[in-house]
Amino acid sequence: METRGEGEGEGAGAGAGAGAPDPGRAEDLAELIGLLGELRAWAGQPSYRVLAGRVGPLLRPARTVSATTVVDAFKAGRRRLDLDLLVGIVRALGVDDAGTERWRAACIRVHAGAKTGGTAGVFRQLPADLATFTGRGRELAALLAAAGPGGNAATTVVISAIEGMAGVGKTQLAVHAAHELVRAGRYRDMQLYVNLRGFDPELPPADPAAVLDAFLRHLEVPAQRIPDGLDARAAMFRDRLDGRAALIVLDNAADEDQVRPLIPACPSSLVVVTSRRSLLGLDGATATRLDVFDPAEALALFARIAGPERTAAEPEAAAAIVAACGHLPLAVSLTAARLRSRPTWTLAYLLSKLHTHGVDSVATSRQSLRGVFDLSYEGLPPAAQRLFRLLPLNPGQDFTPGAAAALAGLDEPGTELLLERLQDEHLLQQKTPGRYALHDLLHAYAAGRARPDRDEEHTATGRVLAWYLAGADTAADRIVPSRYALAPDPALAAASPPAFEGSADAMAWCDAEHANLLAAAEKAAALAEKAASPPVAGVPGGGDLAWRLATALSTYLHLRCQWREHEHIHELALEAALATGHLAGEAWVRNNLGICLAALGRPDHATAHLTRALQVRRVLGDVSGEAATLSNLARAAAEAGDLEAGLGHALQGLDAATRAGDRKREAAVLNSIAICLWELGRPEESLAYLLRKLAMHREDEDPNGLGLALHNIAEVHEALHQYDRAAGVLQEALDTALAAGDVHAEAGALFGLARCLHATGRSRTARAHLQRALAVFEDLDAPETARARDLLATLDASGPHT
Repeated sequence: METRGEGEGEGAGAGAGAGAPDPGRAEDLAELIGLLGELRAWAGQPSYRVLAGRVGPLLRPARTVSATTVVDAFKAGRRRLDLDLLVGIVRALGVDDAGTERWRAACIRVHAGAKTGGTAGVFRQLPADLATFTGRGRELAALLAAAGPGGNAATTVVISAIEGMAGVGKTQLAVHAAHELVRAGRYRDMQLYVNLRGFDPELPPADPAAVLDAFLRHLEVPAQRIPDGLDARAAMFRDRLDGRAALIVLDNAADEDQVRPLIPACPSSLVVVTSRRSLLGLDGATATRLDVFDPAEALALFARIAGPERTAAEPEAAAAIVAACGHLPLAVSLTAARLRSRPTWTLAYLLSKLHTHGVDSVATSRQSLRGVFDLSYEGLPPAAQRLFRLLPLNPGQDFTPGAAAALAGLDEPGTELLLERLQDEHLLQQKTPGRYALHDLLHAYAAGRARPDRDEEHTATGRVLAWYLAGADTAADRIVPSRYALAPDPALAAASPPAFEGSADAMAWCDAEHANLLAAAEKAAALAEKAASPPVAGVPGGGDLAWRLATALSTYLHLRCQWREHEHIHELALEAALATGHLAGEAWVRNNLGICLAALGRPDHATAHLTRALQVRRVLGDVSGEAATLSNLARAAAEAGDLEAGLGHALQGLDAATRAGDRKREAAVLNSIAICLWELGRPEESLAYLLRKLAMHREDEDPNGLGLALHNIAEVHEALHQYDRAAGVLQEALDTALAAGDVHAEAGALFGLARCLHATGRSRTARAHLQRALAVFEDLDAPETARARDLLATLDASGPHT
């Protein structure tokens, strides 16, 4: 059993330099051994095996020293410590001759004190408080509050569990909190500390029976009276602590079963546990989950270790370095220690190494971040290890169980259990319910582990991209039931595609997956470029994935006014379609680009794409597609001011849709005809086409098309100064938009209501509607924003109204 060991040291590397512990502070042997452990931490936390190899040649005479012998020297429960071994360890840790002599004198003094009684009866086993402890004000306050105000108010033992990913600083927080409590006069009877070695690279987790044996010896139970069994020892431990103010730090726990026997029963005691695993099964424990530092805390730690002058000389590089470390305390401290040991390096040079070598550069000569992560990874079952390795293949920053299941080719319930296991090991983060993410350094680590073979990697990528495609397609169908789409490609089918209850549910999914969907479209386009020559094995559909993903997303991006993203992914998709010679794909993408470019006020570019799309669709004999493209050409012409040409395109489109018997296309073309007639100053004719369109959407129960028809009908009534009729139609449009979750249409209806109310002298109500609409327009960067601001300025200038 070991009472001061590996932990998760934030500090690294000074040895006998500034900040090294002073052995003269030790009042007894336990404190001297605790300081020896701190010296090891400051020397960069060399492993016991490495330390044993250094110590042997330093002894007189030189001899081979086992790692076990060195481990024993760090056990705070020892009754004596071999002086020569101590001197050898101190020298091996880099202490100079004068410093070594101080350690020798301290060792002789504390042994003499033990023979004369010394400080018997006080058990101070806490490791020394690190001089580099930084930040954690909120978490520290929570731990101190959980300990209570003192006195006899508590009715049960207080247990605080500190959880978090490897390297996040759990040990440092636990030790610092313990020292704060002792400095405040709490838990003076005794402080017990043990490293339970839950994630030790060289030794197995500590046996709780062995830990209890050592604790009982500290409590002056004669060896012959310590019982053999775990339960009996635990019972004796609880009896010996009854009524005593004891603080027990159980560091680096493997799981709840290791911890439970070590918990006393008396309410006067406090137990602080640290672990990389979730300890949800520990009854009565209050969990403190540590996240990475915020940027200011990370910079403060970096400056304390690397030096404030060097940090201040290159502030931008310093901020970039701690960002590259993901603000993970251990990564920051290791990187800062490396800089401190390289006085000729600039911070900019260190940053370049981080960018070049990634997680492997976060290391000192004695400790690496990769080694710390290895311990967590290697404790996983094979299925969880495989999933962890595959997760970096997800195109976005976070993911749901459904996306992870598609990656791994597993069912969603089983995948969710594996994700929860990874979260329990703090290898995943979950900042939003149902959505998981990898810390940047763990993302790089997972990507650098023994990767799946290329066939599995490509197959997993194809599966997850097909899953996002299926989700985008299904969502678009729910949002716009009248949407025209190609038949799905069986080669791109997803095993368990997302399902939606209705339009609002589908819009909410697209909002949540927005960044991932765009990343998926970009990833598919990149794969299509690679697949052109030669094909990429295991990636189904080649360029089809790229253009199908872009076109599936066009409905959502259109409704959210995300025109720049719309243009970007469709330009990539067009390259993919052209590279693979897919004419239908080219036509679809050019058609969507035409809509987008017209909305961006670039009708000439829109017309060029739409003209080419029309040519391709006529070559393919796609009459329905021809109708759609003619409808969009009409809109582009109207945008360019050529209304007669626009009306001609629209009427041709109506003829094509009628010949094809395509009601969806017919309804869309009716809208284009109405717009051209409206712009030509023929509102009554425009209204007739809109009412025909409205009837079709009511019959087809299409909320998106219905909302568009209502909005345009209301504009006609408004232009004819029929404000009450317009307001009635707009109210129905508002209700339809709210039910569909279409925020842009909702804002459009509110804007129209505001105009009608203002025109009828009800400016106060108009202002309320307008402010709601403007907030949405500004958020979407919608084209209506400027007009809405102008109306608000008019309302403000007109003064108070009813």
